[in-house]
Amino acid sequence: MNLRSMAAIYLAEMARTRRTLAQSVLAPVISTSLYFVVFGAAIGHRISEINGISYGAFIVPGLVMLSLLTHSISNAAFSIYMPRFTGAIYEVLSAPVSYLEIVLAYVGAAATKALILAAIILLTARLFVPMQILHPWWMLLFLTLTAATFSLFGFITGLWADSFEKLNLIPLLIITPLTFLGGSFYSIDMLPPLWQKVTLFNPVVYLISGFRWSFYGTADVSVGLSLFMTLLFLLACLLIVHWMFRTGYRLKN
Repeated sequence: MNLRSMAAIYLAEMARTRRTLAQSVLAPVISTSLYFVVFGAAIGHRISEINGISYGAFIVPGLVMLSLLTHSISNAAFSIYMPRFTGAIYEVLSAPVSYLEIVLAYVGAAATKALILAAIILLTARLFVPMQILHPWWMLLFLTLTAATFSLFGFITGLWADSFEKLNLIPLLIITPLTFLGGSFYSIDMLPPLWQKVTLFNPVVYLISGFRWSFYGTADVSVGLSLFMTLLFLLACLLIVHWMFRTGYRLKN
């Protein structure tokens, strides 16, 4: 494995984040703080507790997941789209670097940036609400798997998109609504029985539920099912990326 080439791509992507620090870190932290102010102050007075957890603490895992999903996709999609847009991708493809090494470098950088952002948001959340993490290793596992999975999904989006408009289409019109409807700010047990069953078709429900269980030991679905669905989505993304590189989809033309 060509570790030097992988490190070059990885460090170049991380350097791009340092150049856009305000956009990459400051903006999400401000957005998260506003969520706490709006939801914690406006709704928190009406909903004191959910499953024995204060409402402010209950929404922390959902907010972290919301930022993690959107920024994993955006970072990975932009990182592969720009080389395609400028033509620099052909230099990467002609270098002595395998497809696996290219994917690991780009996706690894996007996942690293998303994990750093999630850590910052968790620290920000502690300024607003007291919270505990009952299962820290499970929390790290769900964070890492989710960041890697949706960075892969973002990589697929960056290969699929042929314009800047399409680049933002999936995060804004699909992922963000699914995250809001996936139990970020409420428990699906609060929904009518029919909508509880409909909500189970939303894959984000399993991510948020498993992640919330790692904090408080309570979840909308079993942690085993959450982990299985996360790994299933990861496998699906890996298969799609493999097919894209094998066929040269949006890379060789």
